[in-house]
Amino acid sequence: MTDVETTVPLGRRYVLAASALGSFSASVMATGVNVVLPGLVEAFEAPFATVQWVVLSYVLASLALLPVIGRLGEVIGKRRVFLAGFMLFGLGSALCALAPSIEALIALRALQGVGGAVLTSLGLALVTDVYPSELRGRALGVNGAVMSAGVVFGPSLGGLIADAVSWRWVFGSGVLVVAAGWYLAWRVVPRDASGGVTRRFDVPGAVTIVLSLAALSLALTTGQAQGFTAPSVLALFAAAASLALVFVVIESRVSEPVVDLRLFSVPAFSIGLVTGLCTFVAISGVILLMPFYLEGVLGYPPRHVGLLMAVVPMVLVVMAPVAGWAADRVGERPVTVVGLTSILLGYLLVGQLDESTTVPRYLLSFLPVGLGMGTFQTPNNSAIMGAVKRVRSGTAGGLLVLTRNLGQVLGIAVLASVWAARAVTRAGAPIGSEATDLPVAAQVGALHDVLLVVQLVIAAALALALWDWWRLGRERTP
Repeated sequence: MTDVETTVPLGRRYVLAASALGSFSASVMATGVNVVLPGLVEAFEAPFATVQWVVLSYVLASLALLPVIGRLGEVIGKRRVFLAGFMLFGLGSALCALAPSIEALIALRALQGVGGAVLTSLGLALVTDVYPSELRGRALGVNGAVMSAGVVFGPSLGGLIADAVSWRWVFGSGVLVVAAGWYLAWRVVPRDASGGVTRRFDVPGAVTIVLSLAALSLALTTGQAQGFTAPSVLALFAAAASLALVFVVIESRVSEPVVDLRLFSVPAFSIGLVTGLCTFVAISGVILLMPFYLEGVLGYPPRHVGLLMAVVPMVLVVMAPVAGWAADRVGERPVTVVGLTSILLGYLLVGQLDESTTVPRYLLSFLPVGLGMGTFQTPNNSAIMGAVKRVRSGTAGGLLVLTRNLGQVLGIAVLASVWAARAVTRAGAPIGSEATDLPVAAQVGALHDVLLVVQLVIAAALALALWDWWRLGRERTP
């Protein structure tokens, strides 16, 4: 296992299995913990405002470190960092299971989040490295399907384990899976061929981008509770922007930057990131608001809400490998355009939901969204990863996962705020009124307003994808 060229053809399926196992572990733990939050409130006698940081600390730690992790893999070896990611994730899981206080659990979830970021970002890079371009779409499709399966089954598995034993085993049960993933990765992931090249790690750039992303994430999360015009939130936004500017200056002057800014001059790379960001802003905000609509407006019990909301990720699990196969056969651009068109059609249908929506109508409205997300995501990921040289696949994988996570945070923060503000306006209620206490007509009208924003975002992404397809066609025309 010392030579990539001789090892990969025989073992690339096992590399894909190791990557998929890491992605599955990270996605299960990201979503499965949500169901035990009420139990943590009772177990630690802590307010929910504190307990929710068990989720937020995981998200913020992984988001802030993603660009750094990708570059670190390129400098000291992706295999080495990937194995360390399994160890960090497993250690964090074990320590979370033993946490003596809510404060300790929050801190340890951040450690677990760092491990999860390594597994998702470098897993993509490893798969890209070992698979040829004509098979890359299918491989990334399988990886994406497994990750989506983790999102689907995470809450169910977490609930079953918590009911059968305790919330501590929700964390502890992941240790065995992680141990199996580490052993598999240790056996099958090829060692990096350094070629005698010594690379440097840009510490000032790394520190700056981590602090910038941390400030931005904190501003988006705390702004939901304090208001985005609160002085502390505005200060965080200002700090994030200032640090981002400093980061750009640093990266433009160093020979081996954390993020090679020249990557963004490649249209396939930058357009893929932007369109991916748009889709995750849309889906995360809509999924956040759907329980309020299904429970508060239509009156469905929580168990039915969970089943109804599973339609998008379940369809995505099925479509991701199919879309990867299609992208390998006909090209990535046409498949991404089809996916975005389906997403836009779905959100146009979702935007027509009202107080009398039936279950079949709800499912048929969201079906194109799930089909579109599954069709779009795999070829878009493949286009992004294929647009860079293998030596930069770690950075590309980190930025890809960063846009997904940042899109989720942005979607939740911005679209939830739009919904609350529009509900208050439509009801003519005083500023600061609780949106869920307002008349149903105001809540539904505000949801329509949010869907209009979502439709415009996806329409812009579709326009970009169409332009990229046209641009690529012109480049290939002699």
